[in-house]
Amino acid sequence: MTRNEERFETKVIHEGYDSKDHLGSLATPLFQTSTFTFDSAEQGERRFAGEEEGYVYSRLGNPTVRVLEERIAALEGGEMGLAFGSGMAAVSAVLTALTKANDHILCSQGLYGCTFGLLTMMKEKYGITHDFSLMASEEEVHSRIQPNTAVIYIETPINPTMKLIDLDMVVRVAKTYNIPVVVDNTFSSPYLQRPIELGCDIVLHSATKYIGGHGDLVAGLVVGKQAFMKEVAMTTQKDIGGIIAPFDAWLLLRGLKTLPVRMDRHCDNAEKIAQALAEHPSIKAVYYPGDPDHPDAKVRAKQMKAGGGVIAFDIHGSKKEAQKLLNSLEFIKIAVSLGDTESLIQHPATMTHAVVPEHARRQMGINDELIRLSVGLEAWEDIWSDLSQALDHVLPQYADHTSHSI
Repeated sequence: MTRNEERFETKVIHEGYDSKDHLGSLATPLFQTSTFTFDSAEQGERRFAGEEEGYVYSRLGNPTVRVLEERIAALEGGEMGLAFGSGMAAVSAVLTALTKANDHILCSQGLYGCTFGLLTMMKEKYGITHDFSLMASEEEVHSRIQPNTAVIYIETPINPTMKLIDLDMVVRVAKTYNIPVVVDNTFSSPYLQRPIELGCDIVLHSATKYIGGHGDLVAGLVVGKQAFMKEVAMTTQKDIGGIIAPFDAWLLLRGLKTLPVRMDRHCDNAEKIAQALAEHPSIKAVYYPGDPDHPDAKVRAKQMKAGGGVIAFDIHGSKKEAQKLLNSLEFIKIAVSLGDTESLIQHPATMTHAVVPEHARRQMGINDELIRLSVGLEAWEDIWSDLSQALDHVLPQYADHTSHSI
């Protein structure tokens, strides 16, 4: 078996690192250094001229970071990866590299709040406009393409409504215009979904989430074709400077090793919690891609291994009841982010998507009664017990213990 034939669960542990090259160290060494020395002035000249391989300065490359970049590229099925100091640094670097003044970006109907904020800033400063599309059919995508469309930018599943976009369909349209397709794959991780293998051009992650998995770092990752990634490395990464620290790269390498095991548990727990929520009388609607009755279940089946670990749901109530529900939980933590070992819950309308104007937010499907739950690795029975007691406390008129006991 060659390294290219290794399965995901093996690559996530071994790709990009050989202990023989590092004095037999089983763990990837942490190169906690800002700069690197040269054997001579002439060597320094050659490296700055790009005539000799080697490290110069950690903003331009670091051995620990390099292992991470090679590993994520292999896991996503891309040619080259780059690591950034945050997910938004990754998003900013990619969109800045792909656009110029007065270009247009076509987006999925629903985006992370800070991505929406970035697009708003790009419009105000550089005249780079954007539109949102449901991307429900080839005809609709065709109709939204403009002569100056430079990028198609997609979240799938969409944060926080959990709607899915058919990537294969969008790629077919994009190729007729030679427009690159960028996918935020944060909610799935490469274990559940690999957009590059579906024909997309660039995939990015807030590695803070499932890839790190332990809530102890902030980072971003991007994978794409080598020519474009080298361009990003030498422009919007190097010159804007949103790089990752070597220690955070080291933590990500450690977190990645357990990604398949963690994701299996996240998905298994989420499936059970989504079913329990759907049967609870206080819940108006549940949005979970793993639900066989999800409107995009066929899309999920062809491009995702499982439904993921995030659930959104509407309660019978208003913002007041939604906030009271969060305040009534005992061990589920009120926090933004997702993908941690702990279950995390938040109110998108007033937290992650508060920057989005109300009219745009409601068009995205984010109302005041919507709650997002990142299902952790705890016993699912305990997660449900906490949720059900809070629901019964906040909405006692709907309480029916015979229908949602465990």
